[in-house]
Amino acid sequence: MARRREPAPTEAELRLMKVLWQRGEATVAEIAAALAPPPIAYNSVLTTMRILERKGYVAHREAGRAFVYRPLVARGEAAGRAVGHLLSRFFDNSAGTLALRLIETERLSGEELARLRALIERYEEPAR
Repeated sequence: MARRREPAPTEAELRLMKVLWQRGEATVAEIAAALAPPPIAYNSVLTTMRILERKGYVAHREAGRAFVYRPLVARGEAAGRAVGHLLSRFFDNSAGTLALRLIETERLSGEELARLRALIERYEEPAR
């Protein structure tokens, strides 16, 4: 039976994952020191890393008395999980509805509009 996919990381988990994605691996102390304000207590970072490990986002190895954590999930995969979570919770699994909402509420750059037009043209049904 396939393993259940874990939901997208929480905001607190994502802060720590960003450090790991940038560094490749780090101890709890290194992660805590690398975080942008507001600071997070060492014990809170440790607890969150354990949760991320239980969820399958990170793994650790021992280095003396410290655990060195590394990401098991790439940033792009985590982003995909987050989008999937968003689609299922707010948009009835409709990518089109999500895309329309984004276009209606966010100002796109000229480059983004050009990419969007190219994608639409590529996926349009041929005229009959």
